[in-house]
Amino acid sequence: MLRFRDRAEAGVELGERLAEDYADRDDVLALALPRGGVVVGREVARLLGAPLDVLVVRKLGFPGQDELAMGAIASGGARVLNEELLAQTGLPHDRVETVVARELEELARREELYRGDRPAPDVSGKTVIVVDDGLATGSTMLAAVQALRSQAPARIVVAVPTAPPQTCSALEQVADEVVCLRQPYPFYAVGLSYEDFSEVDDAEVRRLLDEPSA
Repeated sequence: MLRFRDRAEAGVELGERLAEDYADRDDVLALALPRGGVVVGREVARLLGAPLDVLVVRKLGFPGQDELAMGAIASGGARVLNEELLAQTGLPHDRVETVVARELEELARREELYRGDRPAPDVSGKTVIVVDDGLATGSTMLAAVQALRSQAPARIVVAVPTAPPQTCSALEQVADEVVCLRQPYPFYAVGLSYEDFSEVDDAEVRRLLDEPSA
């Protein structure tokens, strides 16, 4: 399998793929999922001439079964709940709110860490390109898309360098467009698509976000 050298190279290739439709448009905004997605997103935003910001997403784990998502919250105050799941389980409202409060606190901490005192971007009426360095199950990206929908963007484009085919197909059901450069099968891990998949720390995320935007 042909691998990307690193996240920056993947971002350049992804940005070039997106440029034909989305470069130099006033309505386009790139939102990156931290941490590795910000490295990819910086190159995408640069090639599109678009602003870059971070989209912090926190899944709301069902009490006692954290892997089971009962909803999500995201940057900008978006909140999505799986009402069908909550109705089926009969989870009391106060227990839902306890989970939401805990995750809101963590989201606020991460937003302050990454964004400082900059306000979250207004995505209403915008074409939002949501970038990550790759997807496995796609659960976090799904939460991101669901949360963004509540903020009324004109179009949501999921853009990643690599993901399994079934994940891309699932996201096509909720996003307006999915752009994925490589869909290896069988798919084992995102990191296998990269020669260098070293960890990105919070300081690097902040540095990339603080660079002048388009």
